[in-house]
Amino acid sequence: MEKISIIRCNDYDHSQVREALHSLLEPLGGIEAFVRPGDRVLLKPNLLAAKAPEAAVTTHPAVVKAVAELLRDAGCRVMIGDSPGIGGFRKVADKSGISQAALESGAELVDFDETIEVKGAGTFRRIAVARAYWEADKIINLPKLKTHEMMTMTCAVKNLFGAVVGAEKPAWHLKAGTSREQFARLLLEIYLLKAPVLNIVDGIVAMEGNGPGSGDPVRLGALIAGVNPVAVDVLAGRLAGIPAELLFVEREAARMGLAGTVMGEIEIAGVPPDAFGGKRFALPSGLDVQFGLPAFIKNGLRRHLTSFPVADARRCVLCGICRDACPPEAIQITNSSLVVSHGSCIRCWCCRELCPHDAMRVRQGVLLKIATALSRSRRRKH
Repeated sequence: MEKISIIRCNDYDHSQVREALHSLLEPLGGIEAFVRPGDRVLLKPNLLAAKAPEAAVTTHPAVVKAVAELLRDAGCRVMIGDSPGIGGFRKVADKSGISQAALESGAELVDFDETIEVKGAGTFRRIAVARAYWEADKIINLPKLKTHEMMTMTCAVKNLFGAVVGAEKPAWHLKAGTSREQFARLLLEIYLLKAPVLNIVDGIVAMEGNGPGSGDPVRLGALIAGVNPVAVDVLAGRLAGIPAELLFVEREAARMGLAGTVMGEIEIAGVPPDAFGGKRFALPSGLDVQFGLPAFIKNGLRRHLTSFPVADARRCVLCGICRDACPPEAIQITNSSLVVSHGSCIRCWCCRELCPHDAMRVRQGVLLKIATALSRSRRRKH
């Protein structure tokens, strides 16, 4: 059984977050169960982009600061690092409040600017990760609970993709991103390279809708902690009301024989999940209905079964960020307009995730529109 702790925490007041973290970690043995004095501990928050904390795009600085303080009290050297999807690390840390959290807690900001190639034991034989991530004594993973247009949800396992540095991310999207199952396996194999000793999820204010960068904040009022990130994600998905069949990482983890993929393998400590009201997060509009269909059907009906990105001319400033980040180079700027080649597009949604102007919109294929309408109708009836 994988023990996962959940506690209610309704806002980001510093003293309330500190107290909630103590209660959250107590059933797991406290922070001392995971670190020793003198350990160099790297905190890995979600620092996707330079957005203010209230946008719910990044892990809230109150959570990062409180965890860093607990570690400092335990005699650890604390570092905070990530590789943002867009923008320099320092800029993102400043805007998201993480720089101030580091200053106030005595933690050190560590830019993921140097890589080391690590030998994998699975499908992906060699993966380059940040040297600071690899050489830390311990990793504590601090994800934000958010919906995700490619993987439905981003939480503990997906957050570790931040160990991959800069330009390596689009390359991996191109290698593995044409299949959700393949990309989920990549994420799991990155996690298995160097597993965090602890995962603490910021679900006080989460994100629903078109996450991870363009969704809507939603107050859940939860902190979640556990050693196994797969089990943590299963429970996070339960709190968000996301159907298990849409949790692609957990489905792939089950195929790989990893523990913690179903609720029956999880022991819950603290507040029961049902106490959070059975919230159903709004799902991304970019999800499609093609998975599980035979290849000859998918290929023939792809435009009708899937969503695809289009530029909103009123918002697009032709900055070129999406074009430069697009793994298959499916985006071009032509005649003062941004054009997406839908035949080349792999639906990884990096363009929407990284656009600083929220200028990439989702257009649904005809069959997907019908399926979406039917799904909404069923939800209203229930």
